[in-house]
Order: sequence, then C-alpha cells, then structure tokens
Amino acid sequence: MRSKIVETGSYLPEKILTNKDLEKFVDTSDEWITQRTGIKVRHIVAKDEATSDLAYKAALDALTRADVDPKEIDSIIVATVAPDMPLPATALFVQEKLGATNAFGFDINAACSGFMYGLSIADSYIRSNIAKKVLVIGAEVLTSMIEWQERSTSVIFGDGAACVLLDATENENEGMLGIKLHSDGRYTDLMIVPAPGSRRPCSEEVAKSKDRYVKMKGNETFKMAVRHIIDVSKEVLDDVGMTFEDIDIMVSHQANRRIMESVGRRAGLSEDKVVITIDKHANTAAASIPLALDWANRNGKIKKGDVVLLNSFGASLTWSAGVIKW
Repeated sequence: MRSKIVETGSYLPEKILTNKDLEKFVDTSDEWITQRTGIKVRHIVAKDEATSDLAYKAALDALTRADVDPKEIDSIIVATVAPDMPLPATALFVQEKLGATNAFGFDINAACSGFMYGLSIADSYIRSNIAKKVLVIGAEVLTSMIEWQERSTSVIFGDGAACVLLDATENENEGMLGIKLHSDGRYTDLMIVPAPGSRRPCSEEVAKSKDRYVKMKGNETFKMAVRHIIDVSKEVLDDVGMTFEDIDIMVSHQANRRIMESVGRRAGLSEDKVVITIDKHANTAAASIPLALDWANRNGKIKKGDVVLLNSFGASLTWSAGVIKW
C-alpha cells in the first residue's frame, strides 16, 4: 500500500503586482528583478483574504476536479509559515469551510519545504492505514510578513495556495516511490521573522519594530541551495533504484530561476523537463511546489506513467526530495 496523487488544485488571488508596479515604490527595476530571480509578477491577497481562504479554494478545486465529496477526506494537512492566527490551526478553518466533517487536520511549518514534509506525513498515514484520502495543502500569505520598502524581500514573495488529493493504491507501478527530508538548525539565521513569538512576545515595541518582517541572507542561501537539492535528489533516487536519466519531469521549489536552471544542468535534465513557474507566481514558500505541480498537471506537462522528481530547499534550513510515478 502506498499513496498516489489523484488530483491537484490551486487558487491565486485576483490582484497582480508586476515588477513595473514595484518600481513605483521600491528602489528596483523590472530588469533587475527578472535577471536576479526570474520573477515577473506576483499575486497579492485582497484585504478580506486570509491563508485559510486561499487553502480552502485550492482544496475545493482539487476535490471538484476529482469528483470527491469532502466528507470522504480523512485528513487535512496545511503547510504554511503564515497561518490565519497562532491558534487554532489553519487546517481547522479549511475543514469547516469544506464541510469535511470526518477529517482530522493540523498545520506544519517547514518553511519552503513544508509541502514536502506534509506529503511525507500523508504518505506515512496512508501506508500505515491511518488515513486513506488526504488533502495536502501549501498555502501562504507572505505579503503579510513583508516590509515593502525592503528590496531584498519585497520583490521575491507572493501569495497563493495549491493542493494535492492523495488516495491509497496497491498498484506498485504508481504513486509515491520514496521521499527524503532533511534540516539543519545551525542555519536558523538565514531567513527569519524574529517576532512576535514566545521569545519576543507581542508588545508595543515589537509592533513598531521591523522584526515582524522577513529577514533574509539571500546570497548565503543561494550558495547552499543547489548543492543540497542535488544531494537529496540523488539520495532519494538511489533509494528507489533510479538515476536522473529516469526522470521525465522535475518540479522544484520556485525560489529563484537561476537555482532551478543550475540544478537542471547538474542533473543533466533538458530544459523541457524542468518546470519553472516563478515568473507567474514568484516565491510562495510552501505553496510553491504544489502550484508548479498543478500548473504542469493542467497544462499536460505530466503524463500518466511519468516519473516526477520533486525537490525543495527551505530557509533556516530544510531540504527534501521525492519521486512519484504519475
């Protein structure tokens, strides 16, 4: 028994902020952003939209396309660094909106690798018969954590959500073949939101400070990303008895176009095998891989029987890879 992806779904807020729009209030340019990151536009939530709203719409999209009743869902896992609120879990709001009354739900935070961590948990639940049908959702409102005048972060992030519906299969020729997860707590300072939290509780001082915004050491993160992604991809491929030559399509965390292109070259993959959507979505952290996967699925980039490599690199520091037979 293993898990397989039955369907995908996604939701992007209507408002779009282009690089040209950013030029009006940030010391940057369309040329600089495009060359450094590959980003052209990013989606921004409306004032009345929260992470659970995006997650719900993405989940509903997947369920509708799969023709599955929400009451059939056994578990809902939401990967996010931007929950609706500290308590309760965003997954519970999604459960209520869907009417998934038979599910249990919770959130996880593994930065940009959050979706992969959630996928691993869902696969384990299905393999151990704890659950049969599981929704794994990556959903982020990263613009709530951005200081818009800070060029190093404001140009990078966007909002969005995407979902995969997993089901059990006994067919050994499909589904999740293997997955590897890693973290390294020595690098927690590479990307951080210092406050508020139990170390620095909410106060008037914190509210007025810039410590409630994302702080990132972009150059150091970039240097580590390619090596870690290649290493963990080789690790999971070795586990399932495959090499990069067996891969039909690679879907990576959409952090930076240059990172993905470098990974593709080192893996010996042709450009048509590397899914790149960062120009359309920007960096959406935990929503990044499922958004790219949904885009590839909808646009016929993935065919039944394809071997799909997923990999991620998340700040502070998490990284992962998985192999799926579509």
